[in-house]
Amino acid sequence: MVRDDDFIRQMLLDFEVSKDEWIIHARSLNPSEEDVKFGHHLDLLCDAGLMTFVQGSAYRMTNAGHDYLAAIRDDTVWNKTKDAAKEVGGMTLGMMKDVAVAYIKQEAATKLGITF
Repeated sequence: MVRDDDFIRQMLLDFEVSKDEWIIHARSLNPSEEDVKFGHHLDLLCDAGLMTFVQGSAYRMTNAGHDYLAAIRDDTVWNKTKDAAKEVGGMTLGMMKDVAVAYIKQEAATKLGITF
């Protein structure tokens, strides 16, 4: 299955607005395509350190996950980040975070008149 960066972003956005501190995702023997996609991307988020397994079927967003989401929350920054990934033929999730943070820093430097 191909990693879907837009799906990952939406998962993080959805989790942030949820009142729950955990995502509950129970694995089933006969999952729907959507459940398979969600579970796979949840595993990728855990692999990247953006989510972590808690217990049973519960997961939580890590501080690194919140930081990544802060960097990609803005649609303009997100679209620039995706465009940069396309321009170089793809990026790792870590590189996507680094590019998004660079865009946020650039925007902050322009608006606040400071350098990082």
